[in-house]
Amino acid sequence: MSSIILFDGECNFCDQSVQFILKRDSKAHYQFASLQSEAGKRLVNEYDVPNQLDSMILMDGKKYYTKSTAALRICGKLDGLWKIFYGLLIIPRPIRDVFYGILAKNRYKWFGKKDSCMLPSPEVRDRFL
Repeated sequence: MSSIILFDGECNFCDQSVQFILKRDSKAHYQFASLQSEAGKRLVNEYDVPNQLDSMILMDGKKYYTKSTAALRICGKLDGLWKIFYGLLIIPRPIRDVFYGILAKNRYKWFGKKDSCMLPSPEVRDRFL
């Protein structure tokens, strides 16, 4: 079973992050769902994720991970040198999440916002819920 990444489908930075992951996930470890989609809303409820969470969410087995923990765990399964970022999990989460929080808080201002979610290309459409 692949892990699921929930992302903000209206955020340009989040969309670029999904594209980045797709290019470096040759073994298709990850599936994707927008937080705004029906599948995303259902998974948030199913995993009992707090509603106002400002984070990309990694759902892996019966657990979910947020903020920097999600991002670094995602890196652990990517192709190439991106795996080394997984090692940053040794840094205490509150410290890591300060930096994640700054990016999350400013992502619309720095990268912009879309009116709707992107449509995946036919090559990767089956990886989106």
